[in-house]
Amino acid sequence: MVTENESIRLIFGLKIKTLRQQLGLNLQQLSRDTGIALSYLHDIESGKKYPKADKIIAMAKALGVDYDYLVSLTGTKRLQPIIDMLNSEFMNVIPWEHFGLTPSSLMDLFANTPNKVTAFISTLLKLSRSVQMSKENFYTSALRSYQDLHDNYFEDLEKDVQQFRLKYKFKETLPVATTLLEDVLQKQFEIRIDRKTMASKDALKELRSFYNAVKKTFYINKGLTAAQENFLFGREIAFQYLQLSPRPVETILQNPASFEVLLNNFKASYFSSALLMPEAEFTEEVKRISSMPKWTDKAWHELIQKFDVTPEMLFQRLTNILPGHFGIDQIFFLRMTGNMQTDYYDMTKELHLSQLHNPYANALNEHYCRRWVAISTMKDVHAKMKAKKFRHPVIHAQTSQYWQTHNRYFCITFAKPQHKTEHFVTSVTIGLLIDPKVLQSMPFINDQSIPIKTVHTTCERCGIMDCKERVAQPVIIEKQQRSQKIADALDELNN
Repeated sequence: MVTENESIRLIFGLKIKTLRQQLGLNLQQLSRDTGIALSYLHDIESGKKYPKADKIIAMAKALGVDYDYLVSLTGTKRLQPIIDMLNSEFMNVIPWEHFGLTPSSLMDLFANTPNKVTAFISTLLKLSRSVQMSKENFYTSALRSYQDLHDNYFEDLEKDVQQFRLKYKFKETLPVATTLLEDVLQKQFEIRIDRKTMASKDALKELRSFYNAVKKTFYINKGLTAAQENFLFGREIAFQYLQLSPRPVETILQNPASFEVLLNNFKASYFSSALLMPEAEFTEEVKRISSMPKWTDKAWHELIQKFDVTPEMLFQRLTNILPGHFGIDQIFFLRMTGNMQTDYYDMTKELHLSQLHNPYANALNEHYCRRWVAISTMKDVHAKMKAKKFRHPVIHAQTSQYWQTHNRYFCITFAKPQHKTEHFVTSVTIGLLIDPKVLQSMPFINDQSIPIKTVHTTCERCGIMDCKERVAQPVIIEKQQRSQKIADALDELNN
């Protein structure tokens, strides 16, 4: 995060360096003309130091500008976009240090870029403002990139979990018992567990837990499954055991105050999942299922029961294990909700490893492809709910061939009711880009019983004209076709 003082130093240093370069002066020459030490000038240009008034006057004279220009927060047309970025939320919400970058190194890069790159920076700022991109959007996007950078596998957290299990004598029998997790919180960390107070407040019904550090009390809401409670207990244990700070105190996380809060929330969640699904045991189970010659949803239901976790926790853990232990890193994870009365679907979470894969969130109010297994499985759940035949989460698999591309994904979806009503359904999907490595590791993908469907991102962008599942006209395709006709007609005039 860039503080106000850092921003002022960076802007001042950027102005000095730009003016010096425009005059064709090197640092030694500017040092001679101003009487300022060479090392001090270097610190000024890199944003580390801000000089006193007498030195600013000397530099203004040597560079041929007014004192007021140097100390103001405005610049030339070329510099202004960079200054705007330094003073914007954009600069403060991106966790530069986690990606090996510093603001001063970025300023050094920008100071030597041509005007077109500066204009590009301005474009990014305007775009973020026009689409109402919030700090939370930036934080979340940065976290997803951070996960991708590490293949979503964090060896240090895996080791922390192993050491914790040894220290507190966790039995290797699975699943992990709720009483064992509660005992650790109560006896080792002296935290009281309250299951009543939170449930009595109607305004908190959408939240699952809250931690009061002063009272050392962990509040749990009602209506949670044992798997959900275990995850929350494991997460709170992680905050205490790893001493993660700053941290969120509520679940579901509302508005993270900084990237560090979101990152520590992720670390605690990762720890909890690894605690409930230990790396060695979970990897062996996945290897066993993967080696099966035929697809069977029963094996995946049994995997959930063995570790007593939710489908989302299971798929998130797969994104940790598959890259490192199977060499499978072309993965996406999606969570969607659907209002079955209005036939409206919303993507509430996504993770892409190794590249931006074809299924992705669309913020333009377009209609997601109804051929996605995520949506068809939600519809299956809805039908079972209406017929009063729903018993447990429904799982379906599908090979999805993306229209007019070479990309094929093997997708597995779990779906279940969201609010214990037949109208709202949620699903989680994991998709693997089908390549020789995946086919070698998971022979059941070739099972002829697995349906194969040609899919697209949204109906508006899809040219599959005979699609029976279409719910909106291909207006984007039609617009592109009109533009192509105009281009073809103009070419004819040129000939």
